[in-house]
Amino acid sequence: MHPSLRPSALIPPGLIVDQIHAEPQQVTITVHSAHRSVACPSCGTISSRVHSHYLRRVADLPLAGRPVEFLIRARRFRCDAVRCGRRIFTERFAPDVIARHARRTARLEGIAHHLGLALGGRPATRLARRLMLPVSKDTLLRILRRHTRLPSEPLSVIGIDDWAWRRNHRYGTIVCDLERRRIASLLPDREQATAQAWLASHPEITVVARDRGGGYGEAAAKALPDAVQVADRWHLMENASHAFLDAVRKSMRQIRQVIGSATINSHLLTCAERIQYEGYLRREETNATVMALSADGVPIKQIVRQTGLSRGTVRQILRGGRSDVFRQRESSLEAYWPLLEALWTGGCRNGAELWRRLLASGFRGSLRVVGEWATRRRRAERIEDEQLQRIPSARTIARQMSTGRDTLSKRETVTIAAIESGVPALASARDTVAEFQTLIRSGREADLTSWISRARESLVASFATGIAKDEVAVRAAITLPWSNGQTEGQITKLKLVKRQMYGRGHLDLLQARLVGAE
Repeated sequence: MHPSLRPSALIPPGLIVDQIHAEPQQVTITVHSAHRSVACPSCGTISSRVHSHYLRRVADLPLAGRPVEFLIRARRFRCDAVRCGRRIFTERFAPDVIARHARRTARLEGIAHHLGLALGGRPATRLARRLMLPVSKDTLLRILRRHTRLPSEPLSVIGIDDWAWRRNHRYGTIVCDLERRRIASLLPDREQATAQAWLASHPEITVVARDRGGGYGEAAAKALPDAVQVADRWHLMENASHAFLDAVRKSMRQIRQVIGSATINSHLLTCAERIQYEGYLRREETNATVMALSADGVPIKQIVRQTGLSRGTVRQILRGGRSDVFRQRESSLEAYWPLLEALWTGGCRNGAELWRRLLASGFRGSLRVVGEWATRRRRAERIEDEQLQRIPSARTIARQMSTGRDTLSKRETVTIAAIESGVPALASARDTVAEFQTLIRSGREADLTSWISRARESLVASFATGIAKDEVAVRAAITLPWSNGQTEGQITKLKLVKRQMYGRGHLDLLQARLVGAE
């Protein structure tokens, strides 16, 4: 036989129910302490001499869809210790029941804390109102700050990276505990001195995973000279791909000459492509002016003053990085070009019909995109020399040279074959980058030195020089299992939480919701 439910089972331990008054809008429970005597908070002397009583109102968890309020008959006691400076004191309850000066019970405080952790201020307040929990947004934020507990476990393996308070304006630093897969600390900026001071305060760190930026590497080298620095493998792969893309951009003039597209046929261009081509012609005039000034021995600072261009643009021109004609994004038809080619070869030449068949295959683009492709293809067939078609962008060429031939169409295969035979240095750079990426994936750390020596003689020499300067961290990235991927994932979580807080996501609140949440 199950025992009956008593009113005392609904309240925290240590309290006795005197009276329950239920109203349509609220339940009021009058309680008092179950202890006859309490200890003085100053000297610890046990006292049972009651001086007076007063009423204390404390909110508790809701009951049957109605908010609950405790009306506590609190007592004041006299302290009989001769040397105690406190003559009268108020009884205190256990911290897990009601904290000192609290207006909520500990269990209600815990629910409010978890609501604040999960949702922040305003969203948590709206949910608390539906749950009949009387907590305002400012109170939730105060609870978050009050219950923040920074991790005290010693750190051994960390990942460090920057994150944007406001992109291109203000940045912070995130430190992630890679062993426990959680955020260890948030720093207010990404200055080297700030990171160095934090790292110096944690001498127990043995491994530091970072990106390829020099700031954190120098800070770790100065603060923790014995720690092993690990370069992020994803950034190494991405930097290698970007180096090959830069090599393609620098070789665009040679590519156009090889595939016979040095002259652009304006009849095959759409309106948007014609605007880009006109911009390319204007850039070529600017490039010629800058190259002429550089050939005359004019320094970069003087070229900037004479032309009004930025220093970065002038450097890009001198390095041959502004010779691409079409710099548009990848077309939504990229994945459907083999199907389009097959339909076109099979006799389907109507743009609307092509679009409908693509829709059946999962295409989500508009009819206009397919119609422009059909128009351009129809015009190209009316011209005898198909080599006068517009050249693909540098990004497209880099992608096609890096992917397998079985994924390319016949026209793309012929184009890439012409580029490889006409610009052998670019094909060699492609093979060098592919070899580096294979080296990273397979963990062949012993082959890194020979790869650097070969890469320095190719079009990706600048990338090889950067790898040589950071060779120790790159070798650690190949041999050790640690990387900065977990840190990147925590940055995504941090940005999500920061945007949920609608501008109130200051460093202390972010620390409370992300670092102290565990």
